[in-house]
Amino acid sequence: MFKKIVNDIDSVFARDPAARSRLEIILCYPGVHALILHRIAHWLWLRNFKLLGRLIAYFSRFLTGIEIHPGASIGDRFFIDHGMGVVIGETATIGNDVTIYHHVTLGGTSLTKGIRHPQVGNNVIIGAGAQLLGPIHIGDNARVGSNAVVVKDVEPDTTVVGIPARPV
Repeated sequence: MFKKIVNDIDSVFARDPAARSRLEIILCYPGVHALILHRIAHWLWLRNFKLLGRLIAYFSRFLTGIEIHPGASIGDRFFIDHGMGVVIGETATIGNDVTIYHHVTLGGTSLTKGIRHPQVGNNVIIGAGAQLLGPIHIGDNARVGSNAVVVKDVEPDTTVVGIPARPV
């Protein structure tokens, strides 16, 4: 887990030109704080310490303004930039090298059991205010424009914008 956290911090340093040092990232980036706490909560969730996982997630939300359900699966080198208002649901999966900005929701649209949140591929960028809703798939290398509302699958290497989101 420690190696994953170091990789996450290094990826922020590589992708954010405003980052001046790794120490600054560790101390001042709420997206990193939320991700570290999520990795702990997710570890507990997978080992059936669900209440403790939920409590850590709740503390993380209070501390950072970023809500990540402990059941969500997040890949390596995930970067939440300006993370206030980010919500990631229980059955969401996020691939490697994904960047999301503030006020992004990976939300559900159903009360049924099973996968009900977005499945995000690798190397995806999701712009500020975007809403990805339901059990949709976002392909590798896709881009989701700011404030887009995505309710259908997005093909790999595609950029989508608008309400509802459409390829451009």
